[in-house]
Formats: sequence, C-alpha cells, structure tokens
Amino acid sequence: MKVMASHQILAVVSMNRDSVGGQTPIFYVSDHHELEKTSLYLARILMAAIHDLDNGTYILVKH
Repeated sequence: MKVMASHQILAVVSMNRDSVGGQTPIFYVSDHHELEKTSLYLARILMAAIHDLDNGTYILVKH
C-alpha cells in the first residue's frame, strides 16, 4: 500500500525568523539567492510546488 501526502504544506523556507512558526519543517536562509536555491532543491526532493509569499518566505506544497 502506497501512502502519499497531498494538499499539504511540506516545508517553509524563509529569510525572516520572526515571521514564520509552527510544526512544519522550517529552513532559515540568509539571502535571496540561498532562499531560491534551497527551495528549488527541496521542491525537487519532495516533488512539491513552490509558492512565493512575497515577504522573503516560500512554502512548498504537495498538490
């Protein structure tokens, strides 16, 4: 039996420690280049979509 997560936030990648929190895995980065690079790598690994929240934070969602 194969179990897959769907319609869930799998991870958060952020430059702002004060603007995110919760139980989802959170990856903090220091600059915009690292934000994009880390998000892209995680999206490939998790087979997820990247959504930009326009505040220095990306969420990775499984659709």
